[in-house]
Amino acid sequence: MTARTFAIIKPDAVEDGNVGDILSRYEHAKLRPVAMDQRTISPEFADRHYSEHVGRDYYPALRDFMTEGPLIAVVLEGEEAVARVRALNGATDPAKAAPGTIRADFAQSVRRNAVHASDSPETAASEIALWFPDL
Repeated sequence: MTARTFAIIKPDAVEDGNVGDILSRYEHAKLRPVAMDQRTISPEFADRHYSEHVGRDYYPALRDFMTEGPLIAVVLEGEEAVARVRALNGATDPAKAAPGTIRADFAQSVRRNAVHASDSPETAASEIALWFPDL
């Protein structure tokens, strides 16, 4: 079934010049970008996106990382988009990510892990509404 999901190409991947390679992997997997925007987010916006993490001991460093520079927010559409993007991205820890996944190839560490993807259709809908309210 055709569905939409949300992904972020994080500041580390943008800084390292990996945007084209990452988008190409999504497109080769038959996931079509339907909305995309490069932006630098504020700490307040990061708090809205990561609301379930605010207050945890690791969150200040995550917030600093996500607001340090430009990122690419993208809505992708395709068959089973949520599961397929998560599989393409690989495990959060690049040392545990399968060879050939985005994180195995481009992530620097668990924190600087190149990409974000919605973890469920419900999360995708919520994240798309936050990042692309006019979509």
